[in-house]
Amino acid sequence: MDTQTKMASAVKTGFVTKNRAAVSLLFLMNGFLVGCWAPKIPEFAERLQLSKFQLGLMILVFGLGSLTMMPIAGAQIARHGSRLVVQVAAFCLLPILLALTLAPNIATGAVSLFLFGGFIGAMDVAMNANAVAVEKSMRRAIMSSCHAFWSLGGLIGSGLGGLVIAKLGVLGHAELATLLAAIFLGVAWPMILADPPHPDEKKEKARLPLVPLPWLLGLMALFSMVPEGAVLDWGALYLRQELGASIALSGFGFAAFSLTMAVMRFAGDLVRDRLGGVKTLRICTLFAIAGMLLAAFAPDAEMAIVGFALCGIGISNMVPIAFSAAGNIPGLKAGIGLSVVTTMGYSGMLVAPSAIGFVAEHIGFSVVFMALPVLLVVVLLFSNLARYADGISGGGH
Repeated sequence: MDTQTKMASAVKTGFVTKNRAAVSLLFLMNGFLVGCWAPKIPEFAERLQLSKFQLGLMILVFGLGSLTMMPIAGAQIARHGSRLVVQVAAFCLLPILLALTLAPNIATGAVSLFLFGGFIGAMDVAMNANAVAVEKSMRRAIMSSCHAFWSLGGLIGSGLGGLVIAKLGVLGHAELATLLAAIFLGVAWPMILADPPHPDEKKEKARLPLVPLPWLLGLMALFSMVPEGAVLDWGALYLRQELGASIALSGFGFAAFSLTMAVMRFAGDLVRDRLGGVKTLRICTLFAIAGMLLAAFAPDAEMAIVGFALCGIGISNMVPIAFSAAGNIPGLKAGIGLSVVTTMGYSGMLVAPSAIGFVAEHIGFSVVFMALPVLLVVVLLFSNLARYADGISGGGH
């Protein structure tokens, strides 16, 4: 508590510090590896001869890995602080893309995907916790820009992935991606903020909050992240199988989504300061609905990619706003609200896409993309809760 009090009383630091650069690189690395996975999915399915149903099960394994490791990472952050946890998770994540590329059968592929999802999720929790600590130490809102670096990483990984696979093959692509990720981590490593452990927060997290607000915000995060997971896991396959896109072009679906998301997230903190959380969330949700419908009704791959780009504009700041609101719930410690909202939100991105695979097996992806805007309408109905996000820049928690 003494440390937090000192942080709260500190004056704002410079706009860019070593700690901020480090956590931004961690987000970049995590998003880059996820982006590299997106264009590999069609090849992974073909190599292991997976149907849509079986691929849906594999994606479920990825999600289960993340949901298994995320609470473990949270407990270790409470015990050791986020710096050690993010370093261990990131280091363990490095070789997994190679393991996925070399997996000779379904069993090894499933184990590799479980570990990939697990270390992606553990690193995600730890780097978000580190971003909160950096935000408090700087007395500046940086969460949207951190998530922008994740989107930028996703853009680089998915945008170049199809082209690199076509040039170097799947193994050459995995080797190059692993090398670049190792460079990102190596540069960030010595600059990561060493935040103190929070043993009191660990004890409180064992008790789930009884007030409805964190659960409603969690529902907003969940319904915001399901469409993001759908574009990540199924966008390339939708473009390839139903709209006749080439391998290189199919990778541009998630790339376009990540590009617009990254641009809008870099601007997100300024937009929220000017418009407020509620209005920003409502505008973003309308963009997401329009983009998803355009992708669903697109007559060709190029138009669907435009739809994914519009969807990226919309979803860009929906999740950061939900996370910021969770950390500013009156009368509730930031860690408790964040634990509920992040777990619910990421379950939408990690587990729900597997159900999409099951449904698409019978009715196709275009019908699924037509249905997803219903979830976004629910977010629109709850948008007034975004008013709690406006407290983040004050560092009140």
